[in-house]
Amino acid sequence: MMFWYDHDVSGWGWFAMSAGMILFWVLIITVAVLLFRALDRPHEHTHAPAAPSAEDILRERLARGELDEEDYRSRLNTLRGGPDATR
Repeated sequence: MMFWYDHDVSGWGWFAMSAGMILFWVLIITVAVLLFRALDRPHEHTHAPAAPSAEDILRERLARGELDEEDYRSRLNTLRGGPDATR
């Protein structure tokens, strides 16, 4: 007859099992929180980027040196319908 005496889990075995169980639950909770945050985040990639306005394009052209300041102001007044606007 075979007896299983003296094959109990030692103190270190209980510690290892306890630590393993704690790490297991920490891992499960971390994955759940990260998954919840990922699904709860607004989907920014579904929106098309806003097109630059005409004034933004003018500013960029001035910054690149394609327009001088006088030409920039003239075109800006035309866009805004200012007093120098020619129609």
